[in-house]
Amino acid sequence: MAAPEFQHTVRAPALFAGVGVHTGAYTRVNVRPAAANTGIVFVRTDVRDRDNVVPASGEAVCKTQLGTVIGNAADVTVATIEHLMAAFAMLGVDNAVVEVDGPEMPIMDGSSLPFIRILDRAGLRPQEAARGYIEILDVVEVVDGDKRATLRPADGFEVAFEIQFPTAAIGTQTIDLEMDEQTFRDELADCRTFGFLGEVEALRAMGLARGGSMDNCVVIDGDRVLNPEGLRRPDEFVRHKALDAIGDLYVLGGPILGRFEGVLAGHGLNNALVRALLARPDAWRVCTMAEDLREAG
Repeated sequence: MAAPEFQHTVRAPALFAGVGVHTGAYTRVNVRPAAANTGIVFVRTDVRDRDNVVPASGEAVCKTQLGTVIGNAADVTVATIEHLMAAFAMLGVDNAVVEVDGPEMPIMDGSSLPFIRILDRAGLRPQEAARGYIEILDVVEVVDGDKRATLRPADGFEVAFEIQFPTAAIGTQTIDLEMDEQTFRDELADCRTFGFLGEVEALRAMGLARGGSMDNCVVIDGDRVLNPEGLRRPDEFVRHKALDAIGDLYVLGGPILGRFEGVLAGHGLNNALVRALLARPDAWRVCTMAEDLREAG
């Protein structure tokens, strides 16, 4: 478990590959160590005619339809970063260069668990720089009809989420957790993305869901889950939404000291909340554990 006061990067390169859930493109990824204060930086190794470096930041998020896409000024993008970002956030990876040779991160099994296993094998290395936490000082909220995403002050990192779907396969589900690395591993990491069979043709016509299958997605038809193995947890759906939110918030550049609440929220509202927070410099500060220890003393 990463020492919370110091920044960390991967100890060794972490290699993996797979298909993108939306593009269907097979991509190879190399997560490489990075210097302190680098942050999470994606590099499109297949792009050689323009700037191929895409740092993960709130401002870099350019699309949020069924996934989080980041891009740079040269219109180079990397799609579906949220499940890897959630693993980075909760394992304590502050700095990494993610080299990817295609337009979208592999979906793997639709959860963060494969990324956790990959990062566990690579190991983490502490760095001689203090980790900066995003401390929430005031309530920041974005609302879109009946959808809401909120950040509130709290002593640690808390995640609450509520979803409602008319299908009996989902219904109303809620979760409220004090979140740390072990809780993420135990409660959220293995929860998969989900979709509806009736929407597949329309999504594919829009260039989405071309790599989606029951190997990487919970598929619902009417009131039934079609996956032969069923669900990993009775409330896997809301748990995955919480996982997504953790990944979407990590574009802020550090772990959060605060409480996130999502009601019917998705990637778009999560990023709207990130941008709303960045626009309110009075509502947050970057703090370190060293500062907290000095203040306590």
